[in-house]
Amino acid sequence: MFSKNLRYHRLLNGLTMRELADRVGLTSMAISNYEKGTRNPDRETLSKLAEVFNIRIVDLLTPRNDKLLFVHGQFRKNTRLGRSKQDLIHESIEEYFSRFYNIIEILGEANLPAVPACNIGQLSEDVEENARELRLWLNLGPEGPVPNLVDAVENKGILIFSKEINDRDFSGINGSVNGRPYIAVNRNMNPERQRFTIAHELAHLYFSWSPENECEKVSNAIADAFLFPRNDALRELGIRRTGIYRDMELTAKEYGISMLCLAYRARELKIVSEEAYRRFMKRASQMGWQVNEPSRINPEETRLFRQLVFRAVSEGEVSVQKGAELLQVSYQEVHEACFGEGAYAIN
Repeated sequence: MFSKNLRYHRLLNGLTMRELADRVGLTSMAISNYEKGTRNPDRETLSKLAEVFNIRIVDLLTPRNDKLLFVHGQFRKNTRLGRSKQDLIHESIEEYFSRFYNIIEILGEANLPAVPACNIGQLSEDVEENARELRLWLNLGPEGPVPNLVDAVENKGILIFSKEINDRDFSGINGSVNGRPYIAVNRNMNPERQRFTIAHELAHLYFSWSPENECEKVSNAIADAFLFPRNDALRELGIRRTGIYRDMELTAKEYGISMLCLAYRARELKIVSEEAYRRFMKRASQMGWQVNEPSRINPEETRLFRQLVFRAVSEGEVSVQKGAELLQVSYQEVHEACFGEGAYAIN
């Protein structure tokens, strides 16, 4: 699996084949052959490649799980995301789930929730009804805040992968690995935007879409209503308000949404007028919120992978070193989590 690892690390470092070839004294054709798997490098070349990437040689030679079948969803139409970034995202997803499924093969698929049926929801004209249906599919109540969306998604049997991608044109994507749905999200966004992106991708996964559906626009509206239901908005904000005010930030924090999302919902539900909404958006633009609104909540982290690895290490199914390699953390971190001070076992 050297070829896949080479391509992953090249894209991760933002290098073209020619740029990498120049750094290690090879031709771009040689790099192309390595990535296609038609040629293998010698030890000296491996050392040079590892040095360029600032990794160990073993990281280039680590086996990939070759039993995985990926189906990646499409990026948004008219995206400005470059081809190399799209390739990096796909390679990052496949590299991560290769490690994830290594531990699943050891512990067994039964340690994951059942694979949920996807693309079964029928869209209605009522966005509020669509959002309620999506909540019920995720085993959530029809109203109220969603304290930890990542946990709810993973408990449904949908895998979550987050990675920092330094490109504002990428927020998220969905797909499947061995028939199990996944959502990949850009960790470079603030926590509120990540939650919105996950809700948006959930709409893509749950509903059945026809070509005439405006998928992105409709999914955005469903995500807004999913995170901030109509009855909640009317109760928390009031039936009529003269504008978007600072007191509403408390509600935004409680529901894990941005003020931009809250303002949009307030306008759609006619809690505020179009003029009041425009005044707020003008002010938000002046403060730079449309690019980088300050976060009011803590990031949500996926815990499933770590839980499975720590379980396997604690039960002696894998070594501490193997666990560290799978999670790409230090030996000390895994050892401390499983056997450090305060750890205990009841025999």
